[in-house]
Amino acid sequence: MDEKEYKSTYHSINPQCCAFEKAVNSRVCNCSKSQRFNLADREGVACTHSLSQQRCSDFLAQLREKARFTLKRLEVDQPLAHNEEIKIQNGGLIGLQGQVESQTKRVVEDIDALLTLAEQEFNNLEKFPYSEVMQVITTYKIRERSKRHS
Repeated sequence: MDEKEYKSTYHSINPQCCAFEKAVNSRVCNCSKSQRFNLADREGVACTHSLSQQRCSDFLAQLREKARFTLKRLEVDQPLAHNEEIKIQNGGLIGLQGQVESQTKRVVEDIDALLTLAEQEFNNLEKFPYSEVMQVITTYKIRERSKRHS
């Protein structure tokens, strides 16, 4: 299956993509509203709740916008590299978790529950503590790929 055909099929079977798909697939974050599926040799993640999916998309857009300086990116519309997207998604969720929970963890067990808790504490998305979250994104280390032995 070529890439164009894969993307077309992917979007037809997954019309409500998980905004934090890379975070969920990295096994650092999970979500009670996500559903995994396989297509060809790849794993995808769908969101099962449209309001949650919209909230996650809005939060991720805020993270990307605020992380532009952190990632030394001036162009808004330029797509991010895979490793930058992982830093934003995993670092952003772990950073937010650190602001709403008393103990710091390296895994987010439920993205939807975390955003609900953060909205209760900060009233709305715009009031989230983004400067503290950006510090975690800046220092977040992506897991090194394991070396394959031949």
